[in-house]
Formats: sequence, structure tokens, C-alpha cells
Amino acid sequence: MTDHTQALLAFDAAIAKATTAEAAFNALQDLARATVGAKLFTIMLVDMEAELSRRAFTSDPVSYPTSATKPLNYGPWFDIVHGKRQYFVANTIEDIAKVLFDHELINQLGCQSVVNVPIIIKDELVGCMNLLDVAGHYTPERLQIIREVLSIPAKLAVLAARA
Repeated sequence: MTDHTQALLAFDAAIAKATTAEAAFNALQDLARATVGAKLFTIMLVDMEAELSRRAFTSDPVSYPTSATKPLNYGPWFDIVHGKRQYFVANTIEDIAKVLFDHELINQLGCQSVVNVPIIIKDELVGCMNLLDVAGHYTPERLQIIREVLSIPAKLAVLAARA
């Protein structure tokens, strides 16, 4: 396994100085890109009680701008990420197209693989970290790195963004 010490140290320094949500999520994006890669990186936050979500951070504000709230979209993807609290992983554009309505835009951006990582705090889904890259990118090895290296920093970034 690759040593991610330097990337984690850089995240630690950046999150310690983060005074805005954007700075906290930038630190997380930098860590994700340094460890597993992500051509497109977004953070969705959810309010389960109000049944609303919003894009709180994006690496591509032109194609995927941050947004106002919108109703939660219930369906197979939601069942995986919220109901089962599992990663949604698709490594082809065809698999992405089965669950994400914006698959054509995703493909135009050069992304044909995605991993959506539920962010759970206090036993509640509070958000989702979304990493997209070229076809076949999110291998079992990279998914393991996400579990071992990115999961806790994702929670920390959300908490820092809320503070």
C-alpha cells in the first residue's frame, strides 16, 4: 500500500487553518486528488429531516455550480448511499447512466467512473463526497484507500465547514 503520510500532513495543516467551508472542502479535495485521484470532485450536503440536498462544493463551478437546496431524489442510488450506507461505485459511463441523470455531462467532462461516499455523522447521513475520473479508475485498491484515508477527513471537513 502506498504511504499517504505527506498528503495527510498537508490535509491536517490545511484543515487546521480552514476558516470557511470552501477552505475545508478544498483541503479534502486536495487529499482526494493526492491519494486516489479525481478529475471532478463535489460535496453534497443533505438535511434528512427537511429532505433537502445542496451542492456545497465543486471543483468545476461552470459545469457543476454550488446550488440552492433541492428535494432529495429517492431511488436505487439513494437506497445504496443512504439506506445501506455503502459507496456507490460505477466504473463505466453505461453504469453511471443507469442511476445519474447527468451522465452525458459527466461523459463530456472526460469522466466515466464515479464513487459516491456517504458521510455519516451521529448516525445520520449529512452529505456525500463524489469523486469522478476516467473509466475503470475506482479499482478495489483505490476504494480501500478511500475507506482508510478519506473517510475520516470527509467527516472532519463537513464539521469544519459547519463551524
